[in-house]
Amino acid sequence: MELIAITDDQHSVEVLATKIIQIIDAVDYVHIREKSKTAIELLSLLNLLKINKVDMKKIVLNDRLDIAIFSNLSNIHLPGHGLPLVDVKEYFPNLRVGKSVHTLTEAIQAENDKADYILYGHCFETECKNGLTPNGIELIPEMKKTLTIPIYAVGGILPDHIQVLKENEIDGIAVMSGIFSARNPLEAALQYFERCKFAYEQEI
Repeated sequence: MELIAITDDQHSVEVLATKIIQIIDAVDYVHIREKSKTAIELLSLLNLLKINKVDMKKIVLNDRLDIAIFSNLSNIHLPGHGLPLVDVKEYFPNLRVGKSVHTLTEAIQAENDKADYILYGHCFETECKNGLTPNGIELIPEMKKTLTIPIYAVGGILPDHIQVLKENEIDGIAVMSGIFSARNPLEAALQYFERCKFAYEQEI
């Protein structure tokens, strides 16, 4: 089971870079989802990561295709309201492109549009989606039967949720506040990582 850390748009460029550098070896990917940051700020963040020898193949930029192309990144993630996935894949076939979905219909459409993976949520209650009822995990088995691309769960995921998600054959999890809002992001990331690894080893 893979582990994605999603940034929480709560830190300066310098602080965020430090946090990403701290956790990068404990996660499979870091999704940079910084809606309030300007293009210049995002470029500065990416440059700091490159200067500090971060493996940029682990970096996924949310929504900002322009900056991803400009910075020669390998990965981009499209939100539900983002650019048309099918067009992004047509014009940039070498990009690894993910899509956020909330229903089985959206998931099927994403695969038909050539998504490399989907992010499904929100699965559990979370302050990030305050007042919105979680979608739960009941749809995941049906998605696994229907789709061939990897499915990642997102939204309110705690370490204790990982085993039940693995039992539902999820391919990975994405965590935001559980890592980036933690007092010690590396310690938090390692806790998730160890649970993901333990769940995987149990299957073996």
